[in-house]
Amino acid sequence: MSDKTTDLPADGTVQSETATAQPFGLPRWVSAVLPIALLVVVLGLFVLTSPLAGIQGGEPLPDATITHTTLPSDDTAVLHVTNNGPEEITIAQVLVDDAYWNFQVEGAGGDRTLAPRESARVVVPYNWNPGWDLHLNLVLSDGATVGHTIVAPQSSPGFSADILWTLALIGLFVGVIPVALGMLWFPFLKTISDRALHGVLLFAAGVLGFLAFDAGFEAFELAERIPGAYEGNLLVVFGIVGALLLVQTISAWREGRAAAGDSRASSGLWIAYLVAIGIGLHNLAEGLAIGSSFALGRVSLGAFLVIGFMLHNVTEGPAVVAPVARDERPALWHFVALGVLAGAPVILGGWIGSFAYSPTVGAFFLAIGVGAILQVVWEIAGMVREADGRVGSATNLLAFLIGFAVMYATDLFVVL
Repeated sequence: MSDKTTDLPADGTVQSETATAQPFGLPRWVSAVLPIALLVVVLGLFVLTSPLAGIQGGEPLPDATITHTTLPSDDTAVLHVTNNGPEEITIAQVLVDDAYWNFQVEGAGGDRTLAPRESARVVVPYNWNPGWDLHLNLVLSDGATVGHTIVAPQSSPGFSADILWTLALIGLFVGVIPVALGMLWFPFLKTISDRALHGVLLFAAGVLGFLAFDAGFEAFELAERIPGAYEGNLLVVFGIVGALLLVQTISAWREGRAAAGDSRASSGLWIAYLVAIGIGLHNLAEGLAIGSSFALGRVSLGAFLVIGFMLHNVTEGPAVVAPVARDERPALWHFVALGVLAGAPVILGGWIGSFAYSPTVGAFFLAIGVGAILQVVWEIAGMVREADGRVGSATNLLAFLIGFAVMYATDLFVVL
């Protein structure tokens, strides 16, 4: 028996030699930085030697996008333009209904030339007629044209305290009040059987599923209006996947807390908050649509439209409170917080949309809502399974379909 002893570190841990050994005896930080440093060297050599310099190739085609237009008055039209290409472009002429017209370019360094990925405003003094389509074309210095049609133009109301108040009032009736009314079903949900409650949870999943599809289609539609330099479709995918993984991270943290014995983390209140966040993100995008309609002068928010929004959104209330129907009734402030998270983002979205409308921002917010909602639907299904329910039962599948159908039917009343 050997009496040879092994020296241990002060903290008592034993480290493997293969885990700490570094190639060629280099410090660990050098082996981490070395590939990046060599890549920089290779890129520098490529630029200095210019191996493609002798290869004949055509000039890149100009690529510009008119993302949207605003009409601040009945004698002015403003086109918001972005240069997507790798080369600068120069706006030489503007055609309005096939006639050359005077114009000014704002935000391009004081001239008519846009650098790659630069955006500018083309201001055209033109007396347009409300309700009559307006056809505009930008003629670039190389003869290429970029066209855009303003359908049934109306003057933009601008940005003022009155507009903020109006949008807040609309958001209250469109988002906050309907969700609050739907949450009043909570006492009834506490009295129904487990089988019926599982059906309500799958009804809520159907509601959320419709919102995910609706927002997803709209996000990809908006992506077509995003400047090509920003890869609109990939931006939407990034928003969906990023939001889904972020909510999943929160859920995994909650499960870790629940496994450690935290009773609050294992309650349905967590799921309720996730549902409220998912619905709130969707309603934020809904508010962006309302606010941008104000900014673009395309709004006709009458009483019928507000009623349609209320019918559409009232079904979101039970989706928020159903997860806590089997728990002890939460404090009143939790209900208030849930209602604010789910409904109030309509107001915030309206303000953002009226002040700084952008199809890029709109598509990204819609995508974030889709990702969050998809993860919440998965959480609801898991909640049913944990309660010894079967997600694929006839009752639950029918409830999911009814939730989807109700949202589709009420969505027919909502036309901007």
